[in-house]
Parts: sequence; C-alpha cells; structure tokens
Amino acid sequence: MILRPLLLALALCAALPAPLAALSLREETAPPPAPPRPVVSEIVTDLPAIQRSVPGVIAAETETVLAFETLGTMSDLLVDMGDQVSAGQVLARMNPEDLQADMRAAGAALASANVRLDTARATAERTRALSSRDVTSQAQLEQAEQALAAAEAARRQADSQLARAVDALGFTSMTAPFGGLVSAIHRNEGSVVSAGEPVLTLASQHAREAVIDLTEAQLAGLSPGDPFTVMAEVAPDRPFAARVDRIEPLADAATRTRRVHLALDDGDGLRIGTLIRVSRSSDGGPVLTVPPSALVRAANGPEAQVWVVAREAPDRGTVSLRGVTTGPEVAGRIRITRGLAAGDEVVIRGVHSLRDGMSVGRAVSP
Repeated sequence: MILRPLLLALALCAALPAPLAALSLREETAPPPAPPRPVVSEIVTDLPAIQRSVPGVIAAETETVLAFETLGTMSDLLVDMGDQVSAGQVLARMNPEDLQADMRAAGAALASANVRLDTARATAERTRALSSRDVTSQAQLEQAEQALAAAEAARRQADSQLARAVDALGFTSMTAPFGGLVSAIHRNEGSVVSAGEPVLTLASQHAREAVIDLTEAQLAGLSPGDPFTVMAEVAPDRPFAARVDRIEPLADAATRTRRVHLALDDGDGLRIGTLIRVSRSSDGGPVLTVPPSALVRAANGPEAQVWVVAREAPDRGTVSLRGVTTGPEVAGRIRITRGLAAGDEVVIRGVHSLRDGMSVGRAVSP
C-alpha cells in the first residue's frame, strides 16, 4: 500500500516531455552573470608646480667668441673660466718668435727690393741718355723701362709684406673688447691655433636673460611678450618676472627643441650660469592633465574625448564619453583646459573597447 503513491509519482515524471525536463535542468544549473570588468583609470588631479615648470639657465644677452687673427702657438693664457675682466685687459698671448722671424724676413726682402729698384732706375736713366743720342736702339730703351716698372712693383709688394708682418706681430696679444665674464675656454696653453679659431668666450654682465628649450607642443600658442616666472634653484622662494624676447626659428638636430630667450625685468641676484626653473605666469590656476593614451579622437564631434567613470559603488560604475579641449603638453602629459574637473575618474587604457553607458568594475592601476 505504501509503494503505490511512489510508483504513481515516478510514472507521472516519466510522462513529461523531454524538452521541458532539460529546460528545468538548465535553469537550475545556469551560472550567475560575470561581474563587470575592471578598468585602468586615474583620478584627475592638479599638476604640482614643479612639474609645470621647465629647466633653464641664466645666460648673458651679449656673448663674444674671441680668437687670434693670425696662425701661431698660444704661449700664455692669463685668465680662467669664471674670471671677471675689464675692457682692454690682456687675456692671452701668442709666441712672437715666428712672427718676429717673418718680420725680419719681410724687412730683408724690402731692402733687396730697394737695391733692385735703384739699379733699375740707374739703368733706365743711362738708356734714355743713350737713346737721345741715337746710340742705343728703341728695343733696349723699352726693356730698361720695363725692368724699372717691375722693380717698382716688387718694391711696393715688399713694403706691403713688411707692413703685414708688423701688424701680425701686434696680433700676438688678445685683449677684452668689453668688461665681462669669461664663460668658456676652448684652447689651452701650448696649442697651435689658426686665425679665427675660437680661444675663449666673453660674456657681458650688463644684461642677462633666461634661456629654456621647449618642444613644438610646448611652443603652441607662445609668442613674444608672453609673461613667465623664473625661479632660481638656490632660492625658490624669490620669483623673477620675465617675458619672451625671441624664439629661435630652427630646432636642435638632437633634441628637436627650439631655444626660447626670456628677457628679465629685474635680474639682480641671478648670476650667469645659475640653474633655474621657468613656468608660464598664466599657470597660476589648476593644471589638469591626462596621459595621451586616454584621448579618443573622433571623426565627428569634439576634437578629443575621454571616457569618464560615474561610480555607483567602489566596484561598480558606468562610462560615458565627454568632449574636452586640449592644451600644450606638460611633463609628457596632455593638458586639459576644458571639460574635466579635479576628482573626475578617467579611463587611460583600453579606451577603444568601451561603449557609451557600459558597466565597468573596480579601478586598477596601470
């Protein structure tokens, strides 16, 4: 009697259609949906002031490379790098022995030319006298006149060579054309230098400037007259006002940067060669940046977009595209001038695999 209801229940289960039984089994064994995938993101923050600035150096507005005007051996170098010199001060000397020998040789050549000229002049006078009495031929007279002209030309040439040798002897001393600072020395004592070869560099101390090197991205929107702030590495608490004086048109072949010269309004206290950091005066507000990998360039719409995460919980959120306005590159990152605020979470990896409104999981570091 007890087995009869059990057998009846088994018979009813066997009578069910096979598809309904399989569906019931799948519903019981289906796994739960996978959680949203994590995203590589970062929180947008204000860039520190030290990263907004670029390194530079204080240089003289006027620098002169000095060289000897003749070939010879530099026997004396009377200054060292960093020395302050006055106008007319002797900076280096060249060994005068070779030049004195050249002057003596030029003097001997001039004396020989004078003797030949006297001889040619006397010969020409005798030939003219004989020609006037028809004792010599016209050809002999012309030959004597030609020899006289050649002797006169040789004498003028010897005189010029002596004057050149005397001038060269006066070039053995190098003097400072103005008062300043010796900023570089290119040759040492005992070196054989040719005419025009750089020996040392003299920098004027009357006017100083700040020099920085910027990339093409950092030069975007920069023009002469734009204000900058200069801070010395040794005294970061004392800023100096500066403005763009000129931008060199050619880029450096190695670094692909262009040199920018900044005129200082007040350079007192800044020595030539002082290391500085320079930032734009307009960067007083917050500077928000994102890595270049965070930008999405679209064919239509804003020039650039980023994926912004709206968090519902630490491990759950949704992403949406937001148009932004980009600025110059700062410390290897792209500045965002409009579209983001400090505290926004931006996806920085895998931006091309997201969809608008897509659910994402927790944030992970790159």
